[in-house]
Amino acid sequence: MAQMMRAIEISEAGGPEVLTLCQRPMPEPAHDQVVIKVAWAGVNRPDALQRAGLYAPPPTASDLPGLEASGEVVAVGAGVNDLAVGDLVCALLPGGGYAEYVATPAAHCLAVPDGMGLREAACLPETYFTVWSNVFTRGGLKAGERFLVHGGSSGIGTTAIQLAHALGARVFATAGSEAKCAACVELGAERAINYRDDDFVAAMRAEGGANVILDMVGGDYIPRNFKALADDGRLVQIAFLGGAKVEVNFTMLMTRRLTMTGSTLRPQSDLAKAGIAQELRDTVWPMLSAGTIGPVMDQEFPLEEAAAAHTRMESSGHIGKIVLKVAS
Repeated sequence: MAQMMRAIEISEAGGPEVLTLCQRPMPEPAHDQVVIKVAWAGVNRPDALQRAGLYAPPPTASDLPGLEASGEVVAVGAGVNDLAVGDLVCALLPGGGYAEYVATPAAHCLAVPDGMGLREAACLPETYFTVWSNVFTRGGLKAGERFLVHGGSSGIGTTAIQLAHALGARVFATAGSEAKCAACVELGAERAINYRDDDFVAAMRAEGGANVILDMVGGDYIPRNFKALADDGRLVQIAFLGGAKVEVNFTMLMTRRLTMTGSTLRPQSDLAKAGIAQELRDTVWPMLSAGTIGPVMDQEFPLEEAAAAHTRMESSGHIGKIVLKVAS
């Protein structure tokens, strides 16, 4: 009989209350995979979308929510040469992070940065994979360019501000309160725009326009983003919290030589994610180990209170990352 573990499952599509504590069989490592004893799991917007029935996991992934975690490697599959039992890692997951054990490709695991605990390390994979691949690879942000990130106080936003600032960009952010704006400035934004009071289009045009915008809002932000971009600017879309359908005049795309791109992380191939992991290992992990950048922590919840963690996230009152404590 398979050994059992505690996990949080989605009993049906719905609100946070559908997150239910359950018993599941412990996973076994497939070829090129490791099994991690989870210490901490990050809580992310895609988890809430999956819970609501709006973001189905890939066919080969666990149906349990959770796209990032930290912990100890306890089993190694065939073909894995770079990790061993006992290694402490944080990892990007195909799913299944809200559990005591999870299997994931070894190539998607990264060492816990020097001087950092497992709690903080659990906040790294989903946001750093997303920001690096979208802002720097797809968006091509370079030192000296003007970068605008919407939702600057979110997990993605706090990561993007720090990383762009550390790599020499001029950083601007939007946020919904004075406290959130102050947090953005403290992290490296030269200006944070309270979108409830000020127009980010006017603010960016006064600076000459943004060279790159990272947007998770969508909806009516899309035509406004076009106006806020400098000529030859790049808009990178990673979510549509404000809606995926909007009327846009695309003439500006041609006359001002704009680029609109975007991506989602979870459906990408294991090979593509391994490539992002290697770029992070080479470029970003040294900055994390040096303390130049680091995760911004909001609140922690025990695994069995995953519903409360989702309620906190969806209230939009948080600044930075929310985590679940899994290991007892």
